[in-house]
Amino acid sequence: MNEKILIVEDEPKLSGLLRDYLHQAGFAASVLDNGLEVVPWVREQDPRLILLDLMLPGKDGLDVCKEIRAFSTVPILMVTARVEEIDRLLGLELGADDYICKPFSPREVVARVKAVLRRAAAPTLQAAGLVLDESRYVATLHGRELDLTAVEFNLLHFLTANPGRIYSRSQLMDRIYPDQRTVGDRTIDSHIKKLRKKIAAVAPQEELIHSVYGVGYKFEAREA
Repeated sequence: MNEKILIVEDEPKLSGLLRDYLHQAGFAASVLDNGLEVVPWVREQDPRLILLDLMLPGKDGLDVCKEIRAFSTVPILMVTARVEEIDRLLGLELGADDYICKPFSPREVVARVKAVLRRAAAPTLQAAGLVLDESRYVATLHGRELDLTAVEFNLLHFLTANPGRIYSRSQLMDRIYPDQRTVGDRTIDSHIKKLRKKIAAVAPQEELIHSVYGVGYKFEAREA
């Protein structure tokens, strides 16, 4: 494999542990411990993925992520202990591809790295006039772009990829929010409501996401 991964972490024990686990998984992992060093390194080395801690000396992870997104689409997995930042981390205006909360297991990080890389290489998904581009987090319906957050995109993509199948709120939360400390019981309902509103703004005659009373939600194309 030997894909190049950059770990940006100022805790030496943690960065060393992550590097060892990534090496064992077949990745070529490098470590930086200061936010000021990241952008020049990325420009020169062109990594396949960046594990970027939120709290860094020199320059914090949010600013580093914004600077990288000005010139690169490299997948960025943000690492944070500040759960209140999750919505910002996954906001399209910032451009992070995923997040992971401290404390975590190194095996979980390796699994998430592999998942993000698979997603970055995935082809577009098309169904019922929808085109979902995972590499860019862009969704269009009948040629018109839906202005989705990253969480909304993930939710729509998962349902669309499994048409007709009913998923409970807890199943969807497990898929969309691996760390459930960050969400409440009705978070999925809120995201579904926003998705429906954005779909209706583009195609008011179509209903794509359906509620199944007492069970959950499913994707199915039909006229409203």
